[in-house]
Amino acid sequence: MLNRIETYYDAVPRSSARAEEFGPLILFVQEGQGWPFYARPALGATGEITVEDVEKVRARQRELGVPEAFEWVAETTPGLRAAVEASGLTVHEHPLMVLEGDGLAVPEPEGVTVRMVGADDPGLGSAVAAPYAAFGMAPQPGTAERIGGRIEAGLTRLAAAFDGTGDALTAGQHQPVGPVSEVVGVGTVPAARRRGLGLAVTAALVADARAHGAELVFLSASDADVARLYGRLGFRTVATALIAEA
Repeated sequence: MLNRIETYYDAVPRSSARAEEFGPLILFVQEGQGWPFYARPALGATGEITVEDVEKVRARQRELGVPEAFEWVAETTPGLRAAVEASGLTVHEHPLMVLEGDGLAVPEPEGVTVRMVGADDPGLGSAVAAPYAAFGMAPQPGTAERIGGRIEAGLTRLAAAFDGTGDALTAGQHQPVGPVSEVVGVGTVPAARRRGLGLAVTAALVADARAHGAELVFLSASDADVARLYGRLGFRTVATALIAEA
């Protein structure tokens, strides 16, 4: 299972990023607009990853003006954490969770409509903006069009919870690559939190992923409390996702 997830992690950025190799590490560099990617262990890399390996990647990230960030799975690359921390980065732990079965249904919250959002959907812009608002940010110009293009290409599936006026209160995505898909970017605008909207949108994404042939659906929870919520949908923790930042 973890090997399949590693293969996914290597494949999914390549639809919009170029890969630069640094020995046992690989840096994905976003082509054009979009959220900046990260560095991670190269697929199939063996042997020790040193502080010097990490520093080479960080130097390149500074040169490119992108965040000095690394993402990996603790259980598949256990030696990387020591090298990353020795270079001065801070490592955060997140439960890595895999869906068992088809996912459990949850009641649709009152006063909202939860649905998938297509590339030509009038709610696309609002759905794209909602997760950014959840974290106090604004999307870059052209983000909705870029996401729409990914939806048309089958690279992204987007779901949202809309209020009666058509504004998205919560949205999230899953990113299919063959029979594997990851649920990402689920966020709720601050005024609509604690209503079960994130869980309802995640359930819609899970159902859509299964309906489109995903055999393995997974996600990374922000912390143990959020992991318990995802457990209500049938997700279980199988490993630890690590994110390192400057």
